[in-house]
Amino acid sequence: MNTKKFKVVVTDYEFVSLDREREILDKVDAQLIPNQCKTENDLIAAALDADALLNLYFRPISEKVLKSLKKCKVISRYGIGVDTIDIEAATRHGIIVTNVPSYCVDEVSDHALGLILTCARKIVLLNKTVKDGIWDFKVSKPVFRIRGKNLGLVGFGKIGRMVAKKAKNFGFNILFYDPYISSDIAKEYSAKPVGIDTLLKESDFVSLHLPLNGKTRHFLDKKKFKLMKKSAFLINVSRGGVVNTDSLYRALREGWIAGAALDVIEEIPPLEKDNPLLELENLIITPHGAWYSEESIAQLQETAAEEVARVLKGEWPLSVVNPEVKERLKKQNLR
Repeated sequence: MNTKKFKVVVTDYEFVSLDREREILDKVDAQLIPNQCKTENDLIAAALDADALLNLYFRPISEKVLKSLKKCKVISRYGIGVDTIDIEAATRHGIIVTNVPSYCVDEVSDHALGLILTCARKIVLLNKTVKDGIWDFKVSKPVFRIRGKNLGLVGFGKIGRMVAKKAKNFGFNILFYDPYISSDIAKEYSAKPVGIDTLLKESDFVSLHLPLNGKTRHFLDKKKFKLMKKSAFLINVSRGGVVNTDSLYRALREGWIAGAALDVIEEIPPLEKDNPLLELENLIITPHGAWYSEESIAQLQETAAEEVARVLKGEWPLSVVNPEVKERLKKQNLR
């Protein structure tokens, strides 16, 4: 029998253990209830009387789900993106939504730079030819010096800025497009703010660092691919849905751009063996592993649980996705 004051439901998880969360939540007298929910009805049954949710991949946490949560005060997302949750509906129901924006900044920025360098130096091609018995650097021609090239960052949040900081050491000129970033931040990172058309036309490498939402879905489409240099490379370590897959395939197949390196795809993975993307020699794909390190997992679990603990103690969390919920809570006399 549960004698704890609060109930925290995990919608789904793939961690080896939830001991970190249990230790943190035990301090606020909360019981952790692990689940592997597959459907909305699964989650509703599990969380009907929950005070909080921890959410990894399960989706959608929809209006149907949210209106059934009679006691829920907070949904804490294991990650940066919150496209698993209907944020507007959560706000209407007075539920705080939090995320972990500082998580995996080093890992994802390192991965982005790794993909940039791999494209620039054609490392995958050279490795393959050597293993095929060909010892000849000329198969990689042409390769151009990195120093002095333009790196265009679409989105200049924490990860985009970290990429800029690290890329400067390689001699890149940094351009970025982000209408929400001030000129002071641009100066701090020695980066040049430009319009999206200018960025696409002038960049030798275009690296995407966008959240996925209604405004950014298929942000990179046929029209935008056509603006890019034929010698340019696309890097995407953000969300697969920000790139139109059909346009990407055509851009690579028909030579609109030189190549692409992706850590995320629009389709539900894994890719079928006959997927036409896998036939493209100028495409590199990694399996959404940019975020991963042992340290990033520990940080993710602890920070997500700490946000729940703050709310259950009556405190305001550090990273609120829907800050407008505060006024609604005041009106509802819930705080």
